[in-house]
Amino acid sequence: MFFFVRHGQADNSTRNSKIFKGFGTELAPLTAEGIAQIKKTAKHLSLIGTDLILSSPYTRAVQTAGILSKELGAEVVVETDLHEWLPEKHYQWLNDAEAEEYAVDYITNRGKYPEGEDCPWESAEAMKQRILSVLEKYKVYEKVIVVGHGMMIQAVTNTRHVENGEIVPFIF
Repeated sequence: MFFFVRHGQADNSTRNSKIFKGFGTELAPLTAEGIAQIKKTAKHLSLIGTDLILSSPYTRAVQTAGILSKELGAEVVVETDLHEWLPEKHYQWLNDAEAEEYAVDYITNRGKYPEGEDCPWESAEAMKQRILSVLEKYKVYEKVIVVGHGMMIQAVTNTRHVENGEIVPFIF
């Protein structure tokens, strides 16, 4: 059984400053509130007895996984393919305006490319397949936490918006 956990609230106060420009925004740590959210999440009975914690490589997810690891006594494995949705599927850098435009397009089209079009952003199905290929390696474990991002969790579990620190069970 897998339990997706969305990372805690990230500190975006330094967005577009210092090293936090472009992809650098993924380096933002959790806020104090984000840390508290995850400490509360770690107390949830469904997570007791976790065998392994998988984490997105982004700082907010790794920090979340570290808190869960400390509280639950489970090892953390960082999987680079557990990253968030790609506004540009070929890993090209976009400015914020372009990325936001693609996010609106993704949401408007519910993660599906319009008929006959090949959009620059990652589709929900492509994201789901990317995540499931990672989970496939860990099906031998009884209970695995997957720390990641909202759009990623939505694409895999077909659920609504996921709050910071929320747990979404998933049977694969």
